This record gives sequence, C-alpha cells and structure tokens, in this order.
Amino acid sequence: MNQSNKKYLLLAVLVFLMALTSNSHSLTSLNFPDATFAIFFIGGYSFKNIRWFSFFLLLSTLIDAISSLISPSMNLWQNISYFGVMSAYGALWLGGFHSAKNKLSIYFLTGSMISTAIAFVISTQTYNLLSGTFPDITIKESIQTGWEYLPQSFIYTMSYLLAYWGIHSLFKSQFVSQKATSL
Repeated sequence: MNQSNKKYLLLAVLVFLMALTSNSHSLTSLNFPDATFAIFFIGGYSFKNIRWFSFFLLLSTLIDAISSLISPSMNLWQNISYFGVMSAYGALWLGGFHSAKNKLSIYFLTGSMISTAIAFVISTQTYNLLSGTFPDITIKESIQTGWEYLPQSFIYTMSYLLAYWGIHSLFKSQFVSQKATSL
C-alpha cells in the first residue's frame, strides 16, 4: 500500500471514529467516549498541513451541530465558549505536529500527554468562563472548577492515542519486515 493510500485509509478511520464518538464524553453501554481530542493530535502527527486541520475542525463543528439538533443538551457549539474548544483542538494539532518531528515513542507519549493537559485546561476554562452556565463565576473559581473531569478526559484520550501508536507501530514493523523478506 503506497503512502497516499495509507493517509486516505487513516483519514477514513479518523472521520468514522469522530462521527461514532462525538455524541458522548464518557463510556456507556451505548457509547464510546469522545475521541476528538485524540483525533486532532493524530491529525497533527500524521497529516501536518493546516488544510487538514481546517477539514477536521469543520467536520467536528458539523458533527457537534448535528448532535445538538438531535440532543439539545449537546448545544456547546452554540455559544462563544466553542472557540475555546477550537483552540484546544489547535493545541492538540500543534502537539501532534511537533511530536512527528522526532519518531521516537517518548516524543509521541510526552507530546500527547502535554497537549491533552493543555487542551483540557483551555476547553474547561473557556467553557466555565464563557458558556453562561456559570454566570457569576470568577476566574479564581473557574480555575478551581472542573478538575474532577481531568482524569476521565485524560485516560480516554490517552487510551485512543496509545491504541493508535500501537497499531501504527504494528503496521510499520509489518511493512518493514515484509519489505526485508522480499529483498
């Protein structure tokens, strides 16, 4: 399989995963947890180009808009705090982009952990301060709010990213060993 086909296969898998998981932030018997944070990191790592970031950003916004029509409780995209989510996606994309510069696993791992933590802080704080859910919240109160969701968000995002890294490494080693035996 050539490099272009691999990219399109990865693109199809990421689009499917985003559509499948964007309706829930937690694992339930009916839903997988949201993979969007992981998808943006993987996108920056694998696709790099800003046009692909724009594609994923438009796709996630469209999915969120459709989700809010189906389930009004998912109406996050309808207020200014959604720009914080977009910024969080940008932080993840940049983290993936910078991690791709060095193919060592440690860079992928540290880059994904740092990017996930930064994205969580950006999205949580902009939601707390700008969504209108907490109309009288101060910055100090906002900083103290929402941390109970960090472990769950972090674990789900890192689980997707580690699964990606494992699959990516498996295919890479399989391709290298096939290439070596065909010589």
